[in-house]
Amino acid sequence: MFTTLISAQQLAERIADPELRIIDCRFSLADPEAGRSAYSQGHIPGAVYAHLDEDLCAPIIPGQTGRHPLPDKDFMIQKFTDWGIDDSVQVVAYDDKTSMVASRLWWMLRYLGHTRVAVLDGGFAAWTALPDAPVSLDVPNVESRAFRPGTQVGQVFSADDVERIRQDAAFILVDSREGFRYRGESEPIDPVAGHIPGAVNAFFMENLDEGGRFLPAEQLRGRFLPMLDGLPAQQSVFYCGSGVSACHNLLAIAHAGLGDAGLYAGSWSEWITDGARPVGRV
Repeated sequence: MFTTLISAQQLAERIADPELRIIDCRFSLADPEAGRSAYSQGHIPGAVYAHLDEDLCAPIIPGQTGRHPLPDKDFMIQKFTDWGIDDSVQVVAYDDKTSMVASRLWWMLRYLGHTRVAVLDGGFAAWTALPDAPVSLDVPNVESRAFRPGTQVGQVFSADDVERIRQDAAFILVDSREGFRYRGESEPIDPVAGHIPGAVNAFFMENLDEGGRFLPAEQLRGRFLPMLDGLPAQQSVFYCGSGVSACHNLLAIAHAGLGDAGLYAGSWSEWITDGARPVGRV
């Protein structure tokens, strides 16, 4: 069973397993249809396509939610049922190199208790780098299987929760965005620059090596242990711009063997919908 990462070679060795479900999560924030187009031009055999906005998010409510609201549990259960995921299925999620969106799906399945899920390390590029790696144009006809939620892994925090824990020494709050956005120097996506006061910064892309693969578990431990400062991962809460890239850090922490951190799913784009909430800048 793979519960955090799987290599392209490991996936290739299991590609014919009927208890395997591969999900292509390629997506571009700049062009929301780019991932679906890339899937139609070639994907890992047997993969179904998951669109970030349509399949992994709830509709945006202007002025109330962030940019990628977490779907409710009933929606997720139905989606996983449609994708043919039951207790026996090993899920492998991938995107196109950074693993950001694949990590969101990884976290959603774990949140509903399905731990038999891993992210393809290095994404689609790692797959196509294999000698003679097959690429398919076929859209599989997936038979639905009843998805049954198990014991919840990880915890979702609301804005009110974050307001409380950001001032509590028993918790650590971590911003997963790039440093210049955390510091409030400029903001290319959201209308307000800065961060939630009390948060420290851990840019999610620093979990990867130059080839787009996750750093070895020991290196990830060395990255996050000083940040946790003696606290267990369960007392850390991660956020980003919209609740997607923070899941990358949650995957890295789990792969490092440190446990399951919490997620502020609404993240910065939800936090700033209320002008009374404080904003920090460095």
